[in-house]
Amino acid sequence: MADVRKIAFDVIYRVLYEDAYSAIALNSAVKEHSLNALDTSFLSALVYGVLERKLTLEYIIRQYSSIRIKKIEQKTLVTLYLGVYQMLYMDKVPDSAAVNESVKLCKKLRLNKSAGFVNAVLRSFVRAQKQYKLPDENDRVKYLSVLYSCPEPLVAELLDQYCDKTETILGGFIGRPPITVRVNTLKTTKADLTDALTRQGITVETIPFLENTLKLSRTGSLEKIPEFKEGHFFVEDAASQLCAEMLCAEKGETVCDVCSAPGGKAFYSAIRMENQGQIISCDLHRHKLSLIESGAKRLGIDIIKTIQRDASSKDAPLPNCSRILCDVPCSGLGILRRKPEIRYKTDTIIDILPKLQYSILCMSASYLARNGILVYSTCTLRKAENTDVVERFLREHPDFCGEALKLPDGFARQIDEADHCLTILPGVYDTDGFFIAKLRRIKDAD
Repeated sequence: MADVRKIAFDVIYRVLYEDAYSAIALNSAVKEHSLNALDTSFLSALVYGVLERKLTLEYIIRQYSSIRIKKIEQKTLVTLYLGVYQMLYMDKVPDSAAVNESVKLCKKLRLNKSAGFVNAVLRSFVRAQKQYKLPDENDRVKYLSVLYSCPEPLVAELLDQYCDKTETILGGFIGRPPITVRVNTLKTTKADLTDALTRQGITVETIPFLENTLKLSRTGSLEKIPEFKEGHFFVEDAASQLCAEMLCAEKGETVCDVCSAPGGKAFYSAIRMENQGQIISCDLHRHKLSLIESGAKRLGIDIIKTIQRDASSKDAPLPNCSRILCDVPCSGLGILRRKPEIRYKTDTIIDILPKLQYSILCMSASYLARNGILVYSTCTLRKAENTDVVERFLREHPDFCGEALKLPDGFARQIDEADHCLTILPGVYDTDGFFIAKLRRIKDAD
C-alpha cells in the first residue's frame, strides 16, 4: 500500500528546495509508485494544496511554534505544512489522523527529535479549534499576501496595476484548473464527442464563448480515454484557445508559431484551417518539437512543419507569412494554478524578460507579409511584459498598427484597455490569466 503522505512530502521538498517543477515531479511520483486514481487524487490535493497555501501555512505555524520559521529544519517544516494543510483544508481527514500521520512521517524521515515538536504544534492548533489571526486588513498588502498566499511584492504590483480587481485575480490563483479540451473537427463533432465521453461517465460542459470547446471532469487518466488516443480532442486552456482564435488563421495560408511548444495553438489553427496550408511550429528545444510532432500525428494534422530555432536570432530566417503568433516566454503569473511554485521564485530573470520579448516580437514581425496579422501573447499579467512591449513596438514600427480584437459572444473585457489588446484575468471565466494583442502590417518597412 502506497504511503501517499510520504510521497507528497518527497514531491513538495523537491519543489521547494531542489527547484523541481511541481507537475513533472508529481507525474514522476505517480508513475514510480504506480498509484491508483484515488491515491493520485489525494497526492495531487496535498502537493498542490501545500504549494498554493505555503505562506498562509507559515503564518499559522508561526502563531503556534516556539521556534521561528527560519530556524525550523526544512524537512520538519514541510511535515508541518502537510499537517496544518490537512486539518485546515481537507474536511475528510480527521484532525487526529493529520496529527498522528505527521508524527509517523517524522519518524519515517528519521526526524525523531522533531516528532515531539510537530506533535506539540499540531495539537496546540487543534486545542485552539484551529483558530488563527490574519494580519490587519488596513495593511492591505500583507493581509492579501497571507490570505491568498502570495508574496507581498506580487500583491503590491497587482494592486498598483489592477486596483479593485486584485482580489479576483488572487482568488483565481487558488484551486485546481479545469480540464479544457478542443474538439478536433477533422475527426469528429462536438455532439458526437460529448456523447462518447458522457457514456463513459465523464462530465462534459460547454464553454459559451468557444464553439468547439468542452470542460471535462471525472475523467480519470486522459491518456486512457479511447477518444484521446484516436485524436478526437486535445487539451488546451480556454484562454489559450481564445488566443489562437484571435489569430484567425484561414485555410491555404502560411502561418508561423514562433514559440510553439507544446503546440496547442498550432493544433487549434491547423484544425481551423481544415488542415490546408502550412504551419511552421518553432521552438528552441528539439525534445519539445517532438511533442508537437507526436501530437499532430495523433490528431491527424499533416500541415505542421517543426523547426528548431531561436526566435530572437537573426540566424534563423523564416519565409514570408500571412499570420504569425508570438506567444513569448514570460513570468507565468497567469498560470499560478498550474505552477503554484512560480509565486515563490526570486530569480532576477523577470527583469530582463521584456527585453527578450521585444526582441522576439521585432524579429518575428520582419517575416510578416504586408497586410498580414501578428498576435503577441503571454500567460502573465505584468504590464511590463504586455502592453508596455506592444506599445513600444507600435511606436517604433510605423509600418504596423493595432488591429481591433473582435471578442466572441459571451466574453467581455475585464479592464479598460486599447481595443487591440485583451487582458484575461484568472478568477473571471475560470481560465488562466492571459494577454493578447493583435497587430497588422499596413506597409512595407522603410
